[in-house]
Amino acid sequence: MKVKSFLVSCCIALGGLCMPVFAHSEGNFVHNDIMQNLESGDKIALLMVHFGTTHEDTRALTIDAINQKAKEQFPQMEIREAYTSRIIMRILNKRGVRKLNPVEALAQLKAEGYTHVVVQSTNIIDGIEMESLRKDIAQMKPLFKEIRLGMPLLYTPEDYKQVIDCLAEKGQEKTFTILVGHGTYTPATAQYAMLDYMLQAEGHTDFAVGTVEGYPTFDNAITKAQAKKKVKQVQLIPFMFVAGDHAKNDIAGDMKETLEKKGYNVSVLMEGLGENPAIQQIYIDHINFIIKHKQIDIVDKKKGYANAKD
Repeated sequence: MKVKSFLVSCCIALGGLCMPVFAHSEGNFVHNDIMQNLESGDKIALLMVHFGTTHEDTRALTIDAINQKAKEQFPQMEIREAYTSRIIMRILNKRGVRKLNPVEALAQLKAEGYTHVVVQSTNIIDGIEMESLRKDIAQMKPLFKEIRLGMPLLYTPEDYKQVIDCLAEKGQEKTFTILVGHGTYTPATAQYAMLDYMLQAEGHTDFAVGTVEGYPTFDNAITKAQAKKKVKQVQLIPFMFVAGDHAKNDIAGDMKETLEKKGYNVSVLMEGLGENPAIQQIYIDHINFIIKHKQIDIVDKKKGYANAKD
């Protein structure tokens, strides 16, 4: 099955009509432009949702940068932001900086008369943060005519390929590069393993993926580096949207020191993924897609199968 959207002979009954469904590896979607759904008096907003950071330097280069890019790309929509990390929000609040969580941001939009909202997260994988965001949206959905949620950075095989192409350019001659992700304690950590697998499949054998809190572990990545007997230079790259605590403490600190004790010359590219224009564009593409496509509820899809609508 091809990754790109294509028309299949599946239809959903809607008001006595059948609408063609476009199968897509991001799930099943019907082509439906939310902008064309707006009626007189309706207002639409784009809510950019970030995990957040307490580090102002990386925030300006990542979160603020993609918020600004969204404003430039979608002038017809009001652009707002929300943070999901309550710890980060609490720390910032003590500094006099208040950030809204997704529920608060959606409640504010409702109070200001917005009827349609597109939500785009800057999460890297579809893990617990996306799960939490979906629950927040489900809670607020009845207040709006429509809310749509875009996909995280890594979702389709095409996304992985694009990300790999972006980061392969960061490689250096005679250097083994380790992409260090956050990781997760849920099965969603397999998405990091998929990235590692696809790096090898694409011929980037001088790259590996490790995580701070998941699988592949950092030790797994070191083992791959050690298999390259002639390579004594290792580059560490944060595979995180911002280069915050984990990048500055775990990666540039403990992980760098561990490799140096093993005899490697180690460099750290202190750059969050959100600084990369090509990575930013993937998120923009996801917003464009969800503006023009509406995801079909899995329950409705199964009902269609039960009624032989396949």
